[in-house]
Amino acid sequence: MPPPNQRLFLALWPDAAVRAALHEQVLSWGWPDAARRYDEADWHLTLHFLGNLPPERLSGLRAGLAVDFEPFELMLDRAELWHGIAVLSCEQVAPALQRLHAALAQALRRLGLEPDARPYRPHLTLARSAVGAQFPLEAPQIAWPVRGYALVRSTGDARWRYDAVQQYPDPQCQPEFPFFR
Repeated sequence: MPPPNQRLFLALWPDAAVRAALHEQVLSWGWPDAARRYDEADWHLTLHFLGNLPPERLSGLRAGLAVDFEPFELMLDRAELWHGIAVLSCEQVAPALQRLHAALAQALRRLGLEPDARPYRPHLTLARSAVGAQFPLEAPQIAWPVRGYALVRSTGDARWRYDAVQQYPDPQCQPEFPFFR
C-alpha cells in the first residue's frame, strides 16, 4: 500500500518575540465560550496551500520552491472577524511579501500546481468559532521581521499539528522555529 498523501502549504512562522506579542494580543481579546483558540505553536501566515500530494513529490517541491527572497517587515495592525474566524491582518501589505507570494505562485505553476486564483489576503488566524469575540480597544501593532519561509506538512496529530519539511532561504537564518526537525 503506498504511503498516504501529505497535506502541504507554504507559510511564514513567527519567531519567539513575535509569538510573545501575539500572545499579549490574544489576552486582550474578549473570547466567547465557543471560541477555539489556536495554540501558539500553530500560529503562522499561509503563503500558498498546495493541497494533498503524494510523498514522492516532496524532493521536487523542496528544490522547486526555492525562490529569490529578501527579508522584510510585516506589520499586523488589523484585528478582524471573518465569518467567525478571528484574524490579525495587514492594513498595507509589504511589497516584499507581495513579491514573495507572486514568485512562489510562479514556482508552483512550474511544478504543475495551480495556486489559488483568489486575491491574496495575508492573515494570521487566532481562533475559530469566534462569533461575538470582542476586539481589543487599541489596534494591534505587531512588527514581524520576516527572514524566511517554509514548506510545511500537516501531521494530523493534535499534539504536533505541523512539521516543516524545508525552510528557505537558509536553515541557519531561522533557528527559533520550534517545529523544524
